[in-house]
Amino acid sequence: MDWIIGALCALLVSGAAYRKRSLSLSGMIAAAVMGTVYYAAGNLFWFGLLLLFFITSTAFSKFRGDRKRELEKSYAKSGRRDAGQVFANGGIGILACIGNALWPDPAWAWFFVGSMAAVTADTWATEWGGLSRTPPRSVLTWKPLPAGTSGGVSGLGSFAALVGALMIGGAAQVLLDLTAGGSGAYETASYFASLWRWTVIGGVSGFAGAFADSLLGATLQRMQRCPVCGKSVEVGVHCGTATLPLRGLRWMNNDAVNVLSALAAGFIAWGLGVMLT
Repeated sequence: MDWIIGALCALLVSGAAYRKRSLSLSGMIAAAVMGTVYYAAGNLFWFGLLLLFFITSTAFSKFRGDRKRELEKSYAKSGRRDAGQVFANGGIGILACIGNALWPDPAWAWFFVGSMAAVTADTWATEWGGLSRTPPRSVLTWKPLPAGTSGGVSGLGSFAALVGALMIGGAAQVLLDLTAGGSGAYETASYFASLWRWTVIGGVSGFAGAFADSLLGATLQRMQRCPVCGKSVEVGVHCGTATLPLRGLRWMNNDAVNVLSALAAGFIAWGLGVMLT
């Protein structure tokens, strides 16, 4: 029954996202499969955090889309998320979900929260940072960069990343309580201590993961140079012209960067969970 419920819920959400052009066909199929596994192999805790990330990130991607449209021309993937993006953002979490189903342990939940906090922080940073009125700065040299350049950070984007990571951490405690049937002890010291612990785990690991994403974007991510405008971009064609290799590893695209930063955040959250418990 859990598999049926999970599949129906996942299809409903992914289908709606496809109709709103937030997901491509491959992205819709990937999201449906992922959501089904999250619910059936996990529970509301796992599925709820995935849903929270997806809904908020989709909503922010549509906000002031007219101002972001020019920046998106520099990104390898933008607008409608495909299967690669879906699995890059939720793939680490689904492994933790399956791992917990096979070998139950609190460490899986910490790892999962860290990975989801990281992808949420990174997505929020990208969406809100694109609306910043001040140019981003290089995470390496702190020199101003053209908007949309990988490895660039802004005050608005960094603030959004921290808020997104903290939100995932706090939501983890709420969903854990709902999954357990709701203790109703929302005013007890132990509940707020647990809420604080999860918020710290999500906030610290998620923000660190977003920073790792920017660091990888500034160093190892494959980047191209547009011979027309001279911008550093992720795409193979810009300004109607084929771009030229600039730097980075051939296999290190944006999806790989997302996976590695989520993985790093997961281990950080794992360590924090051990320290704070």
